[in-house]
Amino acid sequence: MKSLKKLFFVFSIFALFSHANAEAKTTINWWHAFGGRLGELLDVQVKDFNASQDKYEVVHTRKGNYSETLNAGIAAFRAKQQPHILMVFEVGTASMMAAKGATKPIYEVMNESGLKFNQNAFIPPVKGYYTTTDGQMLSLPYNASTPVLWVNKDLMKKAGLKPNMSLKHWGDVGKALDAAKAAGISCGLTTAWQSWIHLENFSAYHDIPFATKGNGFKGLDTELKINGPLQVAHLGLMGKWAKEGKFFYAGRRNEGGANFRAGECMFFTESSAGYAGIKKEAKFDFGIRSLPYYEGTKGPQNTIIGGASLWAMGGHSAEEYNGVAALVNFLSQTKVQSQWAQDTGYLPTTTKAFKATGSFYKKNPGTDIAGKQMLANATTDNSKGLRLGSFDQIRKIIDEELESIWTGKKNAQVAMNSATKRGNVLLRRFERANK
Repeated sequence: MKSLKKLFFVFSIFALFSHANAEAKTTINWWHAFGGRLGELLDVQVKDFNASQDKYEVVHTRKGNYSETLNAGIAAFRAKQQPHILMVFEVGTASMMAAKGATKPIYEVMNESGLKFNQNAFIPPVKGYYTTTDGQMLSLPYNASTPVLWVNKDLMKKAGLKPNMSLKHWGDVGKALDAAKAAGISCGLTTAWQSWIHLENFSAYHDIPFATKGNGFKGLDTELKINGPLQVAHLGLMGKWAKEGKFFYAGRRNEGGANFRAGECMFFTESSAGYAGIKKEAKFDFGIRSLPYYEGTKGPQNTIIGGASLWAMGGHSAEEYNGVAALVNFLSQTKVQSQWAQDTGYLPTTTKAFKATGSFYKKNPGTDIAGKQMLANATTDNSKGLRLGSFDQIRKIIDEELESIWTGKKNAQVAMNSATKRGNVLLRRFERANK
């Protein structure tokens, strides 16, 4: 009986210390927008980080899509219940910069933590999007992507096309869509993120302005320039394809992804990060091509970044920010970055991680296209990216006007004139609020 009591006492002491150690860990809350396969891969990263040290416990929570996650973070800050880390898609960058006190810049978090952190290790197009004019990093680039053209090689063969045919120009795509229509293929082309791909990246890729003032990088007094001749011509062509049944519009976000992964669509303009879901679900032979451009124009210049970055929210303790810094360092490691790129199709955000992913790119043709596209040329004022206030709301306006083109309610010029005028109202309102 004494031995049993002694054993019980030992186990009690062990349990007490184990519980104390568990409680001693500082909790770091990370709110994000990832579901599905990307959510599973993020969960793996969190588990790996938590297992790599014993001071911090990261708890991740999905808060809906990108817009919903941003809105949840803003509401939580107002209620003084903000997470430590908030995933914000790239169009929310200007709004986060203007939110005084709501965030703590990553460069400050890292400097105060004492951990080594090299901001210059990040590739220029990625770093430039999330830094101040003097190169100080405001948020951590996490899931960086750029759009590509996904192809269903099996449907191309059904249409009598060679899977390796040139799709460099939009004229090539048009000819292929004619063949698909003749072969009875109901979905020749679909798209995800229509504004990001067919206006924002389209403009950068052809080196034409999306907005004045260097697309917003040089001042708040910027105006939209999305109703120019080339943008209107492209959107008008897509509207014609929609009327002819060659372009299938599925929705504003990534609804078309389900149709492509199911083998229904021959072409799909989507983020390079479509790789995770397509690789997992597609039962057909697929390929990756560069985003097409118009022959005889300035293209191709370079595509611009998409995806999201991680912002440290304001109002937390020094020890909690040390936990944020530890996670930032973990996610910036070359091996972590490289594996993330291989699993998801997102771009490695550091130069070393790009090099470390080289063998994967060689074994999986096409997976390197996104990086080559974005790094093709030194960026210009038109191709550095976009930093516009209220851009999430402006995108909604653009989506409405694009839908009016696809349905034939408006011609492309009228729709883009309307989007420009309506969007500029929001830009002026944002400028007045942040002078």
